[in-house]
Amino acid sequence: MPHPIMFDDDDPVLGRVRDIARAFPESTEVIAHGRPTFRCGRVFCHYGGSIRGGERREQSILFHPDPAEADALRADPRVFVPTYLGPAGWLGLDLSGGPDWDEVGELIDTSYRRIAPARLVRQLDQR
Repeated sequence: MPHPIMFDDDDPVLGRVRDIARAFPESTEVIAHGRPTFRCGRVFCHYGGSIRGGERREQSILFHPDPAEADALRADPRVFVPTYLGPAGWLGLDLSGGPDWDEVGELIDTSYRRIAPARLVRQLDQR
């Protein structure tokens, strides 16, 4: 039985996240567990997530942060440790309060660079 869809395809926040995430080399979007994920072979960004205990953050991104920035990010009240992916070092950023799109782009860029094969990172750097 497939997971129910847990996002609105017309969500303008999702539209902006799609524009950012799909601009990376060989980025694809795949619906997994009812939510959009962005991949370059492996997942580098999820749209929507939850906090342990069930609190859902529908307008959020899950990303793999630079370890040197993770503590500072965790101090931000918009940032949360997502269920399931948190133990692997992933963080979530709540976008419901009017996101800073430059910041969102930087976080997704960092996550992509941590996940993508070296040849795709080189391709990104040559742009």
